[in-house]
Amino acid sequence: MISQRSENSVILLATKSQAGKCRRPPRPRRTCATVRTGTQEAQNQSSLHSEEGLGVTALGSLYGGALLSSTCLPPLLIKKFGCKWTIVLSMCCYVAFSLGNFYASWYTLIPTSIVLGLGAAPLWSAQCTYLTIMGNTQAEKVGTVGRDVVNQYFGIFFLIFQSSGVWGNLISSLVFGQTPTQEAIPEEQLLSCGASDCLMATASTNSTQRPSQTLIYTLLGIYTGSGVLAVLLVAVFLEPTKDAQQKDKGEKKLPFWFTLLSTFRLLRDKRLRLLVLLPVYSGFEQAFLTGDYTRSYTTCALGIQFVGYVMICFSATNALCSLLYGRLSQHTGRIALYALGAVTHLSCSIALLLWRPDPRQLAVFFVFSGLWGVADAVWQTQNNVLYGVLFEKDKEAAFANYRLWEALGFTVAFGYSKFLCVSTKLYILLGVLSLAMVAYGTVEHLEAQSLARSAAAEQKQPAKEAVMETAM
Repeated sequence: MISQRSENSVILLATKSQAGKCRRPPRPRRTCATVRTGTQEAQNQSSLHSEEGLGVTALGSLYGGALLSSTCLPPLLIKKFGCKWTIVLSMCCYVAFSLGNFYASWYTLIPTSIVLGLGAAPLWSAQCTYLTIMGNTQAEKVGTVGRDVVNQYFGIFFLIFQSSGVWGNLISSLVFGQTPTQEAIPEEQLLSCGASDCLMATASTNSTQRPSQTLIYTLLGIYTGSGVLAVLLVAVFLEPTKDAQQKDKGEKKLPFWFTLLSTFRLLRDKRLRLLVLLPVYSGFEQAFLTGDYTRSYTTCALGIQFVGYVMICFSATNALCSLLYGRLSQHTGRIALYALGAVTHLSCSIALLLWRPDPRQLAVFFVFSGLWGVADAVWQTQNNVLYGVLFEKDKEAAFANYRLWEALGFTVAFGYSKFLCVSTKLYILLGVLSLAMVAYGTVEHLEAQSLARSAAAEQKQPAKEAVMETAM
């Protein structure tokens, strides 16, 4: 978790390029800065890397690697090495990318971006599989419902994961806060902030001033050290585990191609086909917050120096809500939590369409990022639990599917980010979220019907046995 979250900020460094390149004279002046920390792959077009197109190409390479690895690598690596060592190997890919940033060039960033993308899907699939197995194992020991324990485990996991975003953003904000104070945002720039931003920028402002190389190396050193420490901690202290179900059934030797294609085979399940919109939306909404909200609202109206603090607010609320939802789901069920997440994001999206950012309304910028974290905690915890519970016998393939569709959501959002107005992106979010909730509701209906049939069959069985005993 330390490695992953620190790399989010490292990717921010890796993709800063092309300051002042987007020039279209007639429009009011505004910044070209973009911050996309996501799974949180980051894009910032200020100018840490002066070679034209390097940042954008690195980001595209990262997404391409993530999509490719999601299709086949997670089931193969987890079957071969187990969850623990898959996590260790994948985290090394993150450290490699961090090292590549010390001398950022086409020959270092592009290969390490691809390596990072290839490691992302196996890492997340192995983590989610590990948590699901351990949760079910613990539930058997204490005699409780497996999904409740798994929910708690995911809540604790995302509490730590999202809280590391607080420390990562705090470190970057303090380090980069040593740069000279930026000028005030001009009034004419505010006219193109928020939903009215159509990326018709002219020249960059002082709010995107390049930090010194010493500060960049300092931050990269902190992140690289955190990544190496995380790899060592997992390698030494994480307890290996095997799926109890596989152990009971006996280990069957499956053909290589059977394992390789397991991610796609699982799509034959109607429930999975209905659920693909949930991870797609997860990618969309994370990309919007870390890319469009930080650029078109925060950076545009307040300056880039506030981005880290806004993201701290997001991470803090996300972390606390992740832990809360893990415990609350035992009493409310997941449907209520999904409803909370949907209503919160729908409300925020509509409000962002109507609100015009104003530096005098400083608290509002943090309110929106906090509320976004409240809803994002639902998607991050409940989506993973839902996949683990519904596809318990095919956990590796299910979580690989989840990362595949989430990476696709990020990729699509990145692809249209330069061509669409912010208002159009908000309408897309509203549409995808609405469709995702309809599809999710359909899956819950199918599950309720399946449970009802199982309960009816169990009730009929004693009656049949009683009739047979009477006849005898």
